[in-house]
Order: sequence, then C-alpha cells, then structure tokens
Amino acid sequence: MVIASAAAAPAEPRPPARPVTDAADAHVAHGTPTGLAADLRALVAPERVLTRPLDLIRFASDASLYRLIPQAVVLAADASEVAAVLAYGRRAGIPVTFRSGGTSLSGQSQTAGILVEVRRFFSGIRVLDAGQRVRVRPGTIAATVNAALARYGRKLGPDPASISAATIGGIVANNSSGMCCGTVDNSYRTVESLTFVLASGTRIDTAAADAEAAFAAAEPDLAAGLLDLRRQLLADHDLAERVRTKYRVKNTTGYGLNALLDFDTPLSIFTHLLVGSEGTLAFIDDVVFATVPALPHRATALVLFPTLAAACTAVADVRAAGARAVELLDRPSLRAVAHRPGVPAGLDDLPASAAALLVEVRAGSEAELVPLLDAAATAVARTPTLAPAEFTRDRQAQERIWAVREGLFTSVGAARPSGTAVVLEDVTFPPERLADGVAELSALLREHGYHDAVVFGHAKEGNLHFLITPRFDDPAQVARYADFMAAMVDLVAVRYGGSLKGEHGTGRNMAPFVTTEWGEPAVALMRRIKQLADPQSVLNPGVILTDDPRAHLAHLKLVPSIEPEADRCIECGYCEHVCPSRDVTTTPRQRIVLRRELVRQAALPDGQGDAMTAALRRDFDYDVRDTCAGDGLCEIACPVDIDTGKLVKRFRHQDHPPAELRLAAAAARHWAAAERITRSALRLGLMAAERTSSERVGNLTAMLRRLTRGLLVPQWLDATPPPAPPLPPTVGPEHAAAVYLPACVNRMFGPDAGAGLPVPDALVTLAARSGAPVWIPGDVAGVCCGTPWVSKGYPEGAAVMAEHTLASAWRWTDGGRLPLVTDASSCALGLRELPEHLTGENLDRFAQLTILDSIDFVHDTLMPGLRSRLQRDGGSAVTVVAVHATCSVQHAEATDKLLAIAGAIAREVVTPAAGSCCGFAGDRGFWRPELTESATAPLARELAEHEAGHGPVADYLSTNRPCEIGLRHGTGRAFRPLLALLEEQTR
Repeated sequence: MVIASAAAAPAEPRPPARPVTDAADAHVAHGTPTGLAADLRALVAPERVLTRPLDLIRFASDASLYRLIPQAVVLAADASEVAAVLAYGRRAGIPVTFRSGGTSLSGQSQTAGILVEVRRFFSGIRVLDAGQRVRVRPGTIAATVNAALARYGRKLGPDPASISAATIGGIVANNSSGMCCGTVDNSYRTVESLTFVLASGTRIDTAAADAEAAFAAAEPDLAAGLLDLRRQLLADHDLAERVRTKYRVKNTTGYGLNALLDFDTPLSIFTHLLVGSEGTLAFIDDVVFATVPALPHRATALVLFPTLAAACTAVADVRAAGARAVELLDRPSLRAVAHRPGVPAGLDDLPASAAALLVEVRAGSEAELVPLLDAAATAVARTPTLAPAEFTRDRQAQERIWAVREGLFTSVGAARPSGTAVVLEDVTFPPERLADGVAELSALLREHGYHDAVVFGHAKEGNLHFLITPRFDDPAQVARYADFMAAMVDLVAVRYGGSLKGEHGTGRNMAPFVTTEWGEPAVALMRRIKQLADPQSVLNPGVILTDDPRAHLAHLKLVPSIEPEADRCIECGYCEHVCPSRDVTTTPRQRIVLRRELVRQAALPDGQGDAMTAALRRDFDYDVRDTCAGDGLCEIACPVDIDTGKLVKRFRHQDHPPAELRLAAAAARHWAAAERITRSALRLGLMAAERTSSERVGNLTAMLRRLTRGLLVPQWLDATPPPAPPLPPTVGPEHAAAVYLPACVNRMFGPDAGAGLPVPDALVTLAARSGAPVWIPGDVAGVCCGTPWVSKGYPEGAAVMAEHTLASAWRWTDGGRLPLVTDASSCALGLRELPEHLTGENLDRFAQLTILDSIDFVHDTLMPGLRSRLQRDGGSAVTVVAVHATCSVQHAEATDKLLAIAGAIAREVVTPAAGSCCGFAGDRGFWRPELTESATAPLARELAEHEAGHGPVADYLSTNRPCEIGLRHGTGRAFRPLLALLEEQTR
C-alpha cells in the first residue's frame, strides 16, 4: 500500500520575500461600495454585477506585469448596457475599462475603476461572401474565426501567437499582428468596418449607408476636430513624413497617427484610430474583416548560423525572396527550448555565439510553392551556416521546428525562479539596422543583470521580443527594472529611431515613454484625439497616454510562491477558453490568482490580511474547489503545462476529515457493492419518475439539496439514465483478441431509450463481427480506473483501487500477453495514470500492460473488418453526425481516430468548436448541475446555429457515458455512444 505517501502533507507555499501591500486596496475586503453596487444594479441585471471581494480579486490580474483591483465588475450583455455604464462612469467620475480575453501583456485590461467584461455575451461569427469577409463580435476567440473560415480556404490577417486565446476585441484594440501578417495584413489594413460606442453613448455602424452623416450629426466636435487634426498634420511636412516613415515598420506606440494621413473623412479616420486604441477612445461592438488566403502549402527550415550577426545579415535576403515567416532566435533562446518535447535534437551542442532563423514560405498551390522555395533556399545559402539548410514539407517535421519558436514563452516561463514575474516586451528596430540593434539590446540586458533573458522575434519586420523574469517584491529589483527600462527606451527610440511597441499595444508599461519616441508635436495630436473622443477621460485612463513618468512602476504584480502544481503559472489566460466553469464561477487562471492572494494576505504583518482572507474564504470552496471539473484541458491549453485540476484536487484532499478519507478507501475495497447500490438507486428513481414525473423527482431532490447544502443528495436530471443491464456473454480468454473491461460507468448507467445497444453489447458485437472477439472476465465488478477517487481528492482510495485493478489486469491479460480494452475514454486515461499510485513490482507489471481505449481498438483492429459492411450499399446511409471529442480523448490525442471512425459511418461529420468539456466530470454534474449547464451552453448555441444554417443533424455522438448524460442534459440533444451507431450501421 502507498496510502501514506499518497496522502503526505504538501509543503507550505513560500511567502513573498518582502510583503508588499497597497493601502488603496484595503476597501476590497468589503467588496464593492454599497452605493456603487446599487447604482450599477439599476443599470444591469443584478446577477451580472460582481461585487464580492473574490470577484474583484479574480479580475485584478491579466497576462501583464500589473495588478489593479476594480471597484466592480460588470458582465455587460449588449452595447446598450455598455453605453449605460459609460454614462454612469462619466457622471460619477469613475473610469471604465473593457476586458475580454485578458491576454494583453501591457495591462490594457485592468483598472481600479469599473471593469466591463465583454467576452461571454459578445461572441459570434458570420461568414460573408464565401469567406472573403467575416463579421465578428469582440469576445470571439480568433482561432475560432479561422476555424469557421477554413472551409473557404481563408483566414484572418492578424496572426498573433496568442491566437488560440486572444479575442477579436483585443486584437483590434491592440492592432496585434504576429508571425506572418506584418504591416500588410494586420487589423489596420484588414478591418473593413466596425460598430463602436463612444463614451457619450453614440453608437455608429461604419458600414451603414448614412454612417458618415450620422457621425457628424451626433458628434460634430469630434468630426470637425479630426479634420482639423488632419489639416495640421498635412501642413507639418516634417512630422507627416516622420509618421509615414514610422508606420512602414511595425509600430503600436501611441495612437495611429497614420489614420490622419491615410483617410480623409471624419468617420474613416476615426474608424482606423480605433484600431490600436486599447479601449481608450470607444467600445468596439463588432468588426467586419476582409480575410486573406490561408496558403496551405508550406516549406519550413530551422537555419543555424555561427553568429547572431550572420543570422541578422541573412534576413534581408530571405525577406526579399518572399518568405512569409522569418523568426530570429538568439543562443539563449535555443538553449531554453533544447529539452522541450518535440524540439529537434542538437540545439544543446551549438557554439555559444550561434543563432537561428526559422524560415517558412507559403503558397496557395504546390506550383506556386516551388519557385518560392527555390528562392528562399538560394537566399539562405548566401550567408555561411553551421549546417546546410533543409526545408521540409512534412507537417510533423514542421511542427517540431515551430515548437522551437513557440516553446520559448513556455520554457522560460516554466523555468523561472519561484516568486518572479514574467515580462515580455516587443520593440522594433529599423530592419536595415537589425544586427546592431539586437546585439546592443542583448548587451543591455546583460549589463542590467538579466543574464537569463532571451531575445527572439519577427526578424523580417525588425520586431524583436525580449523576456525577463524580475521579482517585484524586492525594491532593489524594481529599481534595476526602472534603470533598464530607461536605458532600453533610449536605445530603441532615441538612438535607433525604432518603435517601443511593435505589436502588443502601448499599455501601461510604455505609456510614460510615448513622448520620448514620438516627440511633443506628435503627442499633442494624440492628446487632442483623446480629448475629442473622451472629454472626461472615462475610458481606460493611464493606458497609451500618461503624465506620470513612473506610471510603469506602479501596481506591479507580486507573484508569491504557491503549491508546485501551479507555481509556474504566468497568468496569461490561455487556459480560460477551455475551462468548463469559466462562466459559472472561476477559471484556472483565476483559481491560481485567488490562491496567490491568500498567500499574499497571509504574509502581511500584524493581521493586516485577516479581513481579506476571511472575505475570500467565504466563497473559496464553492468557486474554486467545488466547481472545478478537473478535466485537465487547461493543461493542454497552458503554455507552461499546468493542470490546475491537480491543485484543486490537493485542496479537496486537504479539506477531507480523516474519517472521510478512511471511508473513501473502504469504498474502493467494496466498489462492487457501490455499483449495485447505484443501479438500485437509478431503478427507484425511474420508478418514482414514471409514477409522478421526472420534473417532480427533480424538484424533490433540489429541495433536499437545499436542506443539505448540496452535499448529500445528487440532483435528479431529465437525462438521468436507467440502470445498466447485465453484461453480455463473451468467448473465453483462449479465443479472445483482447480482454475487455467495461468501465464501471457502463456497468452502472444503461442506455437511454432509443440510443441503441448498451456500450458493452455493442463492442462485443462489433468485435465478433470483425473477427477479433473480446473476453469480459467474470469478476470485473468492483474494478475501476480510480478516477472517482483521484478527482474527489481521495488519494488513499485511489491507491487501494490502483493495486486491485493492476492485480486483476495482470491476471486477466496473462501478464500483458493480451491488450486490455476499456470503453470509456476517461477510464482509459485513468488506467494509463495508475502508475501515480503504484510502487515497486506493480510499476514493473504495469509497464508490460497494453491499455487501449475503445477508440484505438475499433480504429486500429476492428475497422478493417467492418469497413466492407459500411460500404456495401455504395455509401453511408447516415447523413450528418455531430461528434463531441471529450476532454479525455483530447488528452489521449485520439481525436483524429475518433473522427475517422465517425467519417466512415456518416457522409459529414460536424465537430463544434465550442465542444471542449461538458463539465459533467464523472458524476459532478449530478452534484453541481449548474456547472454542466454553463459548460454546454456554448455548444448548444453552436449546434443550434449549425442546424439553422445547414439543416438537421442525424446523430449526436460521444465516447463517454457520463459525458453523454451531461451533453443530453445541457444541450437537449440525444447524445449517444459512437459504438451504438457503428453497430447499427454494420449489421
């Protein structure tokens, strides 16, 4: 037994080196001031005004180095509510800031005033003109837009590295670019029209036929002022030429003065000033983009050079050859990623002076690619390299090469010392001076003690990123950071005439230095733009423009050390869009932010943190611990591979009393009895529902749950299944191709009416039909993957079950001779994780087992024998199926096999972009049904939109029985097992 070690008490998190607090934050322990809360609730539905201390703290951090605690958080539902909050902010003199994805790196989505969250109710995509254009709401994730455009061979122009998490509102507001789009396909160039709401409440759709007249009528001072600013700039020939020059390279410092030169009507000028305005001029309600070709044909190379100067010298030739991506990586960058999974070998052995260029050419066809590839190879060959450049068209090899570039943020963030922050900045040197600029920047970083800094970026544009990891709880390190920033600004903006910000927006970190880069005459124009659009400065003050020369050193975020499961978190927010609880309680990032806040408060002297700690603890259990699905999708999305569910499971374990831990271990020893009890409970519940109604049974359990605080009675759902029937007979082990362990969820939960055969019957039938029969041992009752104990925080019970299951599997498979197949994807994943609870000989035995999900078994072993049955009538009789790839399928990287099986059954397979995790989490959906209802709401909306636009879906499929229950309950659609449909179609 390994119960004692599994339950060992974790080391306590380390407090900050020097506790720092801000007296201005003292009010937060009491939540939003009563008067402000009442005023906002008069404007917006009360449940969408967040006022608890826990809510204010969880929205206080974004991906940047700053932390500002809002006075209130408003979940606006539409533009009219945004206008109402803006009007209130003007009257009350309280700043208003918009936040969507929260992935900005310079503090643009933070405020000490009113924070308006514009993500959850502001998403939506409408493809126009066969993909040539697309209308998008600001809360929509950019990668989702590209997924919708993929069928048309089109994509968005902006391609930031954060595209999987960044939302359209932020991308436009920061004029984000990325690896390939440069200054040609960024938001400024590809936004055709947009709808905005001014601080005054005026709402304009710039695509409307009368938009220009409506703008001039509603905002005469703004319209006239913009024309006057245009005339001023055109009259100052030197400044106008300076503006043109500075925007020939990437530049997001300050307001986009090029709009005053590029456009000649007030509304067209203002439309393009909004691009890159970071929420300081207006709220952007929706955007119409002109899309660009997706260019699916690619050739990629990682070219190694003996020196950084040599790599920079090659950039001009490679750019001239038509390369779409030219990414520079200095030697520390290559060293940082050398041991990352999937990275090409040999990066550790390079000379100390080495550097690399990641070069990629792209085209719409193979014929177009060939000359581009030849030109790029010729260009690279003009500069001496450490090894001949090898361009590859193999997608897996290309992914390995891109893992070098994309793994930088991951590697440096994960390896940073505990307690340090992550600062990722981007500057632009004139491309012709790139070599000297990057050399001096690297020297400057070393001079200021940032010896672990990495320098990398979009060399084709002269746009470089540098990443450092200072501690902001140490005054000496803050002073060092201030000195470095002053020196860096002088280097880039003064000596090289470059851009202090190339693509991340100005934000708080560079706002004090806008004048240094642009000079007073240009900044005077910017100040006038702000005054015209937002006279009371209610919109996001302190971002882009500030009069405080030390504003970039205020509100720096402290990062106290916490539990090792989550200590590496850089609070980037990449995890949030996949989290099932994101719209009902908290996200993974917010759970970590709240945990850090508790540690921060505990470190304050003389009980100063007691009030805040008590306030957070009031809501912590439900918001952080109880509503986490523990699905681990956050680990897949996280750039530093954090599974926040593991941290939550630690919390659950710590909160269980010893008697409960012992009871959980006893349940593991008597799991067969628990299965029988569950089937009996389902039978009784169904009898009651048949005699009264399912709704009445649900109401009864809801009442009992209120009386017991939701702790003792599960919720009866409309999708609660019947009990499972007995398992089907099978051949003996001597005739079997595999041992089949029906998951306990399929031994307890039977199929819904009309769903086809029970999963065990379907798999046994399919195996026999394909000539690869399976054997179900007679003693499978009581054997489990252990996931119920792991997810609920009972490691002792998980260890008991792991040993029992391993012993059974070893005996059944004849010491690993036969593979072990299970029929629930989550259980297959749980079985593969048994080693976490095993020791000694059991670990050796486990290594000899072959564990297969039914997806793998069906795809690899059964489908060859079934395919002729599917094709016997000349094609599938099933038209369209919607497939939900569960979180376990995604963890196992089995999505492609799942879709291949579905594609063999149906003529068309729909995979909703919103289908991440259903939030049912084994049985948590019975205890916290609101989690499942919230998690599946986006999926339900997307399915409804698809059905409205493309017609009915014949079947809804999944590979996990609890997920099917949650999906049926949350979406109202009859999700059922993929195996049941496959069995029907191969009869």
